[in-house]
Amino acid sequence: MTKYDDASWHTGGDFPEEIPGKNGATHTGMFLNWCISHNLHSAELQEDHENEIESLKRRDITGAEFVMEALDGKFSESDLNDFGNAFAKDYYVDETDFADKFSSFATDYINIFDSIAEESDFEYETFYHIEDNYENYDVMKQVIDHRFEEWKEYKNLN
Repeated sequence: MTKYDDASWHTGGDFPEEIPGKNGATHTGMFLNWCISHNLHSAELQEDHENEIESLKRRDITGAEFVMEALDGKFSESDLNDFGNAFAKDYYVDETDFADKFSSFATDYINIFDSIAEESDFEYETFYHIEDNYENYDVMKQVIDHRFEEWKEYKNLN
């Protein structure tokens, strides 16, 4: 089984001490939140975490909080259905043919938030300083929506 991401991969070593550990899952949470909102999550995830998924859909919790609390910081292929995994394997995973032609999730994530910061004459100290909130999720959601449409065209699914 493929593990796409794990907050522990991010929170060790040079992880900034002044920010919460859940920020190691902010990016993962945004992607998984998008997948859940598009019904790309697995039946197993729905069954095991129905209450948490409902909280996520109501925006009572963020995607990072969901990943940390419900999934112990881990995001794997068992969390998505077949269609969700097909998309994640092309877009969330780095260095794929799709990412080479269009972009990867991590590249989009960094680029969009760096652009927004630059417009405000600001610079994020690290990738992990991007705030885990719905304002940022809504920005990233638009990017993922666009990439998902490109991906469906790329896969001739339209």
